[in-house]
Amino acid sequence: MMKRILTLALLTIAAVSVQAQSTLRIRGSDTLGAKLIPSLAESFKKTGGKVSFDIAAEGSSTAFTNLASGTAEVGMSSRKVKADEKTLCRSKGIALNEIEIAWDMITIVVNAKNPVSDLSKKQIMQIFAGDITDWSEIGGTPGPISVYTRNTSSGTYKDFMTLAMKGREYGKNSQKMAGNEQIAAEVGSNPNGIGYVGYAYAGAKGTKIVTIDGKAPNPAAVKSYPLSRPTYLYTAGEPAGNTKAFIDFCLSPAGEAIITKAGFVALSAK
Repeated sequence: MMKRILTLALLTIAAVSVQAQSTLRIRGSDTLGAKLIPSLAESFKKTGGKVSFDIAAEGSSTAFTNLASGTAEVGMSSRKVKADEKTLCRSKGIALNEIEIAWDMITIVVNAKNPVSDLSKKQIMQIFAGDITDWSEIGGTPGPISVYTRNTSSGTYKDFMTLAMKGREYGKNSQKMAGNEQIAAEVGSNPNGIGYVGYAYAGAKGTKIVTIDGKAPNPAAVKSYPLSRPTYLYTAGEPAGNTKAFIDFCLSPAGEAIITKAGFVALSAK
């Protein structure tokens, strides 16, 4: 009788383990998680991958807290892991494994009715840092500039500070948004709005792309665009099982075709 009970217990544990492995929990970046990763997940399932996906896109920083706590198999990040995040994971016995997944171009957008169509890097820094506060200062229609940024949990929030602002802080009147789509929606409805989004979100209704020193985001010339950056997936150690199968699919020619269609730059193309 005891042997039977132990056998049933082991079978129950095995069943729970199989069930856990059949769901990939993916946490982190909104830039990756709002459109790209769901598209890759759906296509992966169509190839016969018997796995379900639980995707939450709440900012790159959440990739590492979830990996550290064991509540995600895959972390999405639009920036490289920070030293303190590595330390957190290491303290939980987790050695992070980094996979470059695609390249993105942070794109400046303004309202479609705004006459301003090009800004210098210096002007962009001054706008987002709060030095320039009226469109008339840069050749636009007079009116206060409404600046929209990502929130502090976002990798794009921090990457933009590095790439566009020389490490300066955002101006006190900037408005923090939860995701790319929220920024695009605000700019699209506000004639005085300006914000930044991942390239995949740059065609939103009511917005237009602003060139930077004459350079437009161009997937064919990603390296020459001033606000281009790699994006990443992270796992706890070397991926295995369904996790490895999914990542391998993302990096395959079929995965790269989806990456390109979604508005990112595949690794083979950069």
